[in-house]
Amino acid sequence: MSIASGTKLGPYEILSPLGAGGMGEVYRARDTRLDRDVAIKVLSGHFVSSPRLKERFEREARTIFLIPTSAVCTTSAPRMAPTIW
Repeated sequence: MSIASGTKLGPYEILSPLGAGGMGEVYRARDTRLDRDVAIKVLSGHFVSSPRLKERFEREARTIFLIPTSAVCTTSAPRMAPTIW
């Protein structure tokens, strides 16, 4: 399921798709509060309904946060937003 360019998710405005995989889709977005580009990962529906898969997503976010290099993306606090579909 794709999110159209211009869609707003809280303070983020979707600009374009970046990729998709087993966990969901990744979009280039604009953080309108901080005026910077960010990547937003949107989980597939089956991830949201599974506590085990949600924990996997949170573990991935924590792992990325701990890697101190500019060659890997940085992460802010992972958030579970309300379902938009």
